[in-house]
Amino acid sequence: MRHTPTFVITERSEVRRLIHEHPWATIVSTTSQGMVASHYPVMLENRDDQLSLVTHFGRPDDELHEVGQHEVLVIIQGPHGYISSSWYPEGENIPTWNHATAHLYGTPEILSDEENFRVLSELVDHFEHHVEHPVSLSDDEAGARRAAKGTVGLRIVIDRFDARMKMSQNKKPAVQQNIVNELGSNGAYASSELAAEMTRALPSETD
Repeated sequence: MRHTPTFVITERSEVRRLIHEHPWATIVSTTSQGMVASHYPVMLENRDDQLSLVTHFGRPDDELHEVGQHEVLVIIQGPHGYISSSWYPEGENIPTWNHATAHLYGTPEILSDEENFRVLSELVDHFEHHVEHPVSLSDDEAGARRAAKGTVGLRIVIDRFDARMKMSQNKKPAVQQNIVNELGSNGAYASSELAAEMTRALPSETD
């Protein structure tokens, strides 16, 4: 990610929120055979003093990543989208791309089979509770445990992070509001999710 002093997220709570709301992660390793990337859901652990993620790899991704031998980069991509310069006042002709992104760094620890199954169960429960008739790995624990043998559980304690929340903070309030309105419309680049993130990130009129 481009290193700039602007739009930086320094609050750990904001990074935690971004991970919680956007748990589909890209995990990148620089291995002895070159760069490798995989995509898996991650879940935050309840550790107040640090950022810690749990996830799993399907075999043989653990071998491809040489898990445990080096640091990995975990990329969390939040709401993002194109911001047309047609939404700006006349004379401002440079468009941009607004985004919320976090780069997280840490060395994975391989979980025991039992802890991996616990994490897999919690991950399924975490997402299933949103549906009308949720299912659980406990519904067929024997079958679920057989399937779990094809996975490797991981804990990644985050040593450092680099996060950005670029939401047109450099624009005047009236322009920011117009961008939010356009994102909330039915136009080609509409994104209600990005509009909501902008509204949350930008100062209110009473601030």
